[in-house]
Amino acid sequence: MAHAEVLGFEEYVRTRQEALLRSARRLVPDPVDAQDLLQTALVRTYGRWDGIADKSLADAYLRRVMINTRTEWWRARKLEEVPTEQLPDASVEDVTEQHADRALLMDVLTVLAPKQRSVVVLRHWEQMSTEETAAALGMSTGTVKSTLHRALARLRQELESRELDARMSERSDRRNHSHARREERGQERCAA
Repeated sequence: MAHAEVLGFEEYVRTRQEALLRSARRLVPDPVDAQDLLQTALVRTYGRWDGIADKSLADAYLRRVMINTRTEWWRARKLEEVPTEQLPDASVEDVTEQHADRALLMDVLTVLAPKQRSVVVLRHWEQMSTEETAAALGMSTGTVKSTLHRALARLRQELESRELDARMSERSDRRNHSHARREERGQERCAA
């Protein structure tokens, strides 16, 4: 690779790394894995940088490399990994409602298959059109639409399930609190 191309790639990474890391973070839930995903994608892209004639399409190219890499990792995961119906409760450190909603959404995205997650991320976070998403993922627009429909239905179902679980837990907490207060009153009466 020519010296000018190397400098061009370095400048590209320097100016776009924050946005690219956000994209990687949306594809994989763990921040360290997101950094690894981005680094792997950058290494793979570096070798082909001079082949990208229109550098304005570099983001799309790199996102595609990240999606393909994440899919490779997902396929290569250990077989001991067993999907479960119920996800553990996620704690949200930030108290603002917007951050809480984003954390919940990131957590809920983990229930989607990689293909569904890719479509949701590109359509809704990256705000790509259906056609752009189809081109980025190598799918037909019909496949993107049907995959997005199923993915959003699954997300709605998961959110409703979590809301129901939260209400049930809240009721249980109120019952336990009420029962404990009755016991306290009974002990106070016995002591008197």
